Amino acid sequence: MDATSQEFHSRTFSIKLWPPSSSTRMMLVEKMTKTLSSESIFSRKYGLLSKEEALENAKKIEDESFTAASEHFQNEPDGDGSSAIQFYAKQSSKLMLEVLKRGPRPKEDVEGFVKPTETVFDISGGTRSFIYAEEASQLLSPLAQKGNSYKKICFSNRSFGVDAAEVAAPILASVKEQLTEVDLSDIVAGRPEDEALEVMKIFSSALEGCVLRYLNLSDNALGEKGVRAFGALLKSQNSLEELYLMNDGISEEAAKAVCELIPSTGKLKILHFHNNMTGDEGAIAISELLKHSPNLEDFRCSSTRVDSEGGIELAKALETCAHLKRIDLRDNIFGVEAGITLSKTLEELVHVTEIYLSYLNLEDEGTIAIANALKEFVPSLEVLDIAGNEITPKAAQALADCVSVKKSLRKLILSENELKDQGALLIAKALEDGHTQLEELDLSYNMIMRVGARCLAQAVSNKSDFKLLNINGNAISNEGIDEIKEILKNGKASENVLGPLDENDVEGEGEEGEEEEGAAEDDQGELESKLQHLKVEQD
Repeated sequence: MDATSQEFHSRTFSIKLWPPSSSTRMMLVEKMTKTLSSESIFSRKYGLLSKEEALENAKKIEDESFTAASEHFQNEPDGDGSSAIQFYAKQSSKLMLEVLKRGPRPKEDVEGFVKPTETVFDISGGTRSFIYAEEASQLLSPLAQKGNSYKKICFSNRSFGVDAAEVAAPILASVKEQLTEVDLSDIVAGRPEDEALEVMKIFSSALEGCVLRYLNLSDNALGEKGVRAFGALLKSQNSLEELYLMNDGISEEAAKAVCELIPSTGKLKILHFHNNMTGDEGAIAISELLKHSPNLEDFRCSSTRVDSEGGIELAKALETCAHLKRIDLRDNIFGVEAGITLSKTLEELVHVTEIYLSYLNLEDEGTIAIANALKEFVPSLEVLDIAGNEITPKAAQALADCVSVKKSLRKLILSENELKDQGALLIAKALEDGHTQLEELDLSYNMIMRVGARCLAQAVSNKSDFKLLNINGNAISNEGIDEIKEILKNGKASENVLGPLDENDVEGEGEEGEEEEGAAEDDQGELESKLQHLKVEQD
């Protein structure tokens, strides 16, 4: 196709993409109406819209999104319209979410949307600052107005002193019966310990007895004293579904205090302990909370200094949480034995869609056990992060066998291992067919050379939704890099999906690596011959 033909084709294509036809717009309205009036997690929390109200909102959403997308398109007159289509879809989705979270409109409200700002009171914007009594009175005045409809409050990023907390307390007490979500993260930054603890106690007493589904106490350096300062509030939470205690200095004693204070109602769905100093004993305490949380869907216990003993207990306890969808255990010191225990637990966790297991010292043995369990028992896996676990080609076949059957994968993170070309080739083969939803593949820092890198590029080049191939930190020659770019350029994916190569060791291609058992499969010549099986058909 010559340049003139390409230009004509591009122009024709852009006209077809935007604006959408009337029938397409009506179809979107119909789909949004059905979504807005169907039973969902939002309808259970906020109420179900009638079909009439759903249709009314769907029309308004579509019209507003179409107008905004048209303006977006006008700003890019030389584009093909794909950007406008994406903007149109995202705007529609965003406005739909607002309506779903708002719930059915009050009967007396007959015009337009009820904006989220009428139910969410948020003072977290701007730079972190100290709050004193006079400013607190002014800042919280909307919350003090009678008849307000605030259901969620966010005080994060504002540091309250005792005087400001005492101003806030009666205001909070006056609205606590209508609150369902409270964010008190990062509210005592820079305060002396005694003052910080007193502020926590004041807020805790003011909010005691409120029926919350969401509570965030992160970034408050709580420790055991801080956890107990919030004791009155924590003890009164019998309907809590989401609890966030991240970057809180949750030690062994603090973890035990949390488990002691949180009522065992079985309603908890999200529990996040990130960046704490929980350790083995703390993990054992948390495992008791897990055993009383059968409805848990999202568990995060990353960067918490948990060793093998605590890892094993956590893995065992997770077996109770049969509804888990997301597991994040990154950056701990589990080791092989805890990894094997977790693999057995995964046999019961069939609903998992995202699992983050990077930097857990799993090695080949633990990795193989987990890969085999995921392959057999976790059918809908979308994200697998198993970076930094000293994985060698010995575990590559088990990983590849797992990946090959996970057609819903969106992200596969295998960075900072030792898979080499042999492992890269097996992973590439596993991803070649299907996997149309794959968006990200990361095999950076894996001792990969030209052949392995080419295999990976070929495997993802036929996936139109693919966004990022990260193969940085390997030993790919300049010639290999050129080949990779050409492969991606000629495929359905864009050349732009290739991540940075600023830490690639171009000279490392010629260095002779250590001999491994079964090194025949590592031989560059043999790998070159296998490349023919990874050819990507071009349209």
